[in-house]
Amino acid sequence: MVASCFLRKCLTALAGLLLLSFGSLAASQIEDQTEQFFRSGHTNNWAVLVCTSRFWFNYRHVANTLSVYRSVKRLGIPDSHIVLMLADDMACNPRNPKPATVFSHKNMELNVYGDDVEVDYRSYEVTVENFLRVLTGRIPPSTPRSKRLLSDDRSNILIYMTGHGGNGFLKFQDSEEITNIELADAFEQMWQKRRYNELLFIIDTCQGASMYERFYSPNIMALASSQVGEDSLSHQPDPAIGVHLMDRYTFYVLEFLEEINPASQTNMNDLFQVCPKSLCVSTPGHRTDLFQRDPKNVLITDFFGSVRKVEITTETIRLQPDLGNMESRYKKEWMDEELMEPLKYAEQLPVAQIIHQDWSGHHRIFGIPGASKHFSVIMIPSNTLTFSEQSPLSWRASPQVEDHCRNQS
Repeated sequence: MVASCFLRKCLTALAGLLLLSFGSLAASQIEDQTEQFFRSGHTNNWAVLVCTSRFWFNYRHVANTLSVYRSVKRLGIPDSHIVLMLADDMACNPRNPKPATVFSHKNMELNVYGDDVEVDYRSYEVTVENFLRVLTGRIPPSTPRSKRLLSDDRSNILIYMTGHGGNGFLKFQDSEEITNIELADAFEQMWQKRRYNELLFIIDTCQGASMYERFYSPNIMALASSQVGEDSLSHQPDPAIGVHLMDRYTFYVLEFLEEINPASQTNMNDLFQVCPKSLCVSTPGHRTDLFQRDPKNVLITDFFGSVRKVEITTETIRLQPDLGNMESRYKKEWMDEELMEPLKYAEQLPVAQIIHQDWSGHHRIFGIPGASKHFSVIMIPSNTLTFSEQSPLSWRASPQVEDHCRNQS
């Protein structure tokens, strides 16, 4: 009997210790998650998505950009924080067998153009100058908010670019190009002007790694679809429209992003592995030496998602309102309104009395057309005017005034 009682007490104490340990473990996990949430130091997210290619055979570049646009919107970045630049409108191209649609998969199930795409820069607006002005904030005052990157030093920015490129440059619409030096200098201006907290740069183009070789500003992480000397290959050919629907690297990145939700704990190291050479044919690259945090501690949603400002408090907040206080406050407001004087209109001018009053002894100034292009202003005695009874506002000059005007001309 004594042994069984002692055993029961031991089991009870052991269960208490287990519950205590589990409770402390759960609390530590919550603290770790909270620390991870605030570790990046950003309070808002922005995305600049750029397709630099025109013409129907570059259909895949538009589909690349619209697919990334769809993913970041799904993960929480609103249109107000996305600058979308499309150099061509494939949805309205005469060669498109399915007008008003852009597809990124050969099954033709998902229209990435959709009904809620907000294109901020389109067609010939997509230039190197406009792109650099968006990044650096050097834009005309008349530019609407939808075309501005209104970021600050607490902003995490995703910049995605796709098109045709080479060693150290990316073409814009086959008419101009941006170099890796120009891009690096633009990022430095952004850092000096405190326009970002952390920046993720992704580019899908031939020899894409050459575009981040010249970066020198802090807190920049860069990814590219191919190394210097390699081509970035296309994916998903569609015989019905005669073009490829996407590029390989972007296809596998988006396939990875489809498994991400706003609460995911997936980090950037996982993103680095999404497209090995066996799938992409080219060799994707990344650069993290400028980035202050370890990529394994950087969540995917730090750039592809959106955060909201929160305030942590240990105080108890009552959600039920105090009805007594609310009633007294409303009563006071009602009494204040009763004490206020009613609104009154300003007294109107007595137009009728002014028209019919005695004008004798007064002079008025009238503008009468002269011979020149300007109007002659003369002083006319009031007794030289004759008012019509039918139209009190009309008047007729006396013969003296007519003679005076004739002499002036």
